[in-house]
Amino acid sequence: MTTCETLKLGLIGDNIARSRSPLLHRLAGEQNGVEVTYDRLVPKDMGQSFDEIFDACEGEGFRGINVTYPYKEIAAGKVEVDDPLMRAVGAVNTVIFGGARPKGFNTDYSGFMSAYRRVMGETPTGTVLMIGTGGVGRAVAFGLAGLGTRRLRLVDRDPAKAEALTEALKSVAPDMEISIWLSAEKAAEGCSGVINCTPVGMVGYEGTPVAPRAMTGAGWVFDAVYTPVHTQFLQAAGAAGLKLISGWELFFFQGVHAWSLFSGLGLDEVALRAALLEKGDAE
Repeated sequence: MTTCETLKLGLIGDNIARSRSPLLHRLAGEQNGVEVTYDRLVPKDMGQSFDEIFDACEGEGFRGINVTYPYKEIAAGKVEVDDPLMRAVGAVNTVIFGGARPKGFNTDYSGFMSAYRRVMGETPTGTVLMIGTGGVGRAVAFGLAGLGTRRLRLVDRDPAKAEALTEALKSVAPDMEISIWLSAEKAAEGCSGVINCTPVGMVGYEGTPVAPRAMTGAGWVFDAVYTPVHTQFLQAAGAAGLKLISGWELFFFQGVHAWSLFSGLGLDEVALRAALLEKGDAE
């Protein structure tokens, strides 16, 4: 548990000007009487590499950092990961400083599982299509394994990434049936769930990762993008009557889990959610 009155945190990533992580952690700090500073650290804006910023954080009093697109897999190579499952994920979104080596964690994995259960309860996932197998995609795929998914279809512009994820998943879910497809539209046929783990739909990357007509017959969708919350992908799925799991839910739960790692302190999740919504975070 933290004993300090201030907590220095940060986020390294691209295109994070609208990230609400600083707000979430400051509100979490207010609940616990801890002053939180949370810096946005954008390598291209700072004229530095990810490695330079990461190393500076370790030496400048940061308790920890979050890592987002496109640096999660790079971060995994710079930290010690104690949990064997997290090592298999191969992507890190939360780093704690202060020991002999930085410690790495993945709260996207646990955050996705919490987000799914909040919307879908104990409903089985069914056959799932996941588009995008980078850092967040790897975490979500392991979350699907934790939820008991039996059949998973993967689509990625880089088939080698999808193949690497398939091998990693087999180490923890040997009975999962995993296939790699070239066309998202074809892969969506017969799926219960459709997941976007690409930046498509994010501010600056407008569009949708799959044609709306391809989602006919599915039951639910998840979009890892949360800025904006109501992406074109989710809007199309909502119009088709599918249940929606927004990237905001993943953002919320990964943040709650990261806060626990950063501070060792608890949270009133209901109050935190209300405070975020009151401040227009989900608008």
